[in-house]
Amino acid sequence: MGAALIYIAALQVPQSANARGPWSGETAPGSRGRVRGFTLLELLVVMVIIGLLAGFVAPRYFSQVGKSQVKAAKAQVDALDKAIEQFRLDMNRLPTTEEGLAALNVAPANEPNWAGPYLKKDVPRDPWGHPYVYLAPGTHNNDFDLMSYGKDGQPGGAGENADIGNW
Repeated sequence: MGAALIYIAALQVPQSANARGPWSGETAPGSRGRVRGFTLLELLVVMVIIGLLAGFVAPRYFSQVGKSQVKAAKAQVDALDKAIEQFRLDMNRLPTTEEGLAALNVAPANEPNWAGPYLKKDVPRDPWGHPYVYLAPGTHNNDFDLMSYGKDGQPGGAGENADIGNW
């Protein structure tokens, strides 16, 4: 019943000759006007303005992405550091370099005091996709070193390539 009323109402709407609108690409019947639109020069000016804006905004945006990856790596190092300290409290020792960070999720052999897992998920990779480096004993006046080598994955560096550690 409802579909029939819509059909009848559609039949009663008068159609005018100029119902297409001024931007349809066609002129109204009986008129001598030209088709209105943008010239090539106007389009090029708009494209140049958009390109200039993108040139100013893009570098600032991408530098913020790099800074956020460094902050994320620092937060992950801090969280892993706390998990290692919890492991130390339960086991009265640190994981060995050979056991590595895997000892936070999987119990080492013959260890009855292990109360893990100490992480909710697997050990994450750093924001650039590299594994975190764990060394026990540490070389930076720590009992252990936990670090990311940064964006380049190599020791040393500056900026986004700098090492991020728990020291």
